[in-house]
Amino acid sequence: MRTSECTSRHFVRSAVACVLLAAAAATPASAGDDSLHADTAAERRACTPDVLRLCRTLIPDRRAITDCLLTNSSRLSPDCRAVMASRR
Repeated sequence: MRTSECTSRHFVRSAVACVLLAAAAATPASAGDDSLHADTAAERRACTPDVLRLCRTLIPDRRAITDCLLTNSSRLSPDCRAVMASRR
């Protein structure tokens, strides 16, 4: 295997790991509860693009990401906005 192939594969694995981390961080805490809401894969998929676009510097702080998404609610995708609305 050539070095460039190894580097490319390593980069792809790292990128996938970062996206999964962002997806896990994307889901907000449940309203009125100090514990973190058990997010679903669908909720993570709905909000991951918005987290990466609007709140990427806050990863992996879930509470800060939740605040960021709430602050930017008018800029969220329709799917993520629905997730956030269900958490209030």
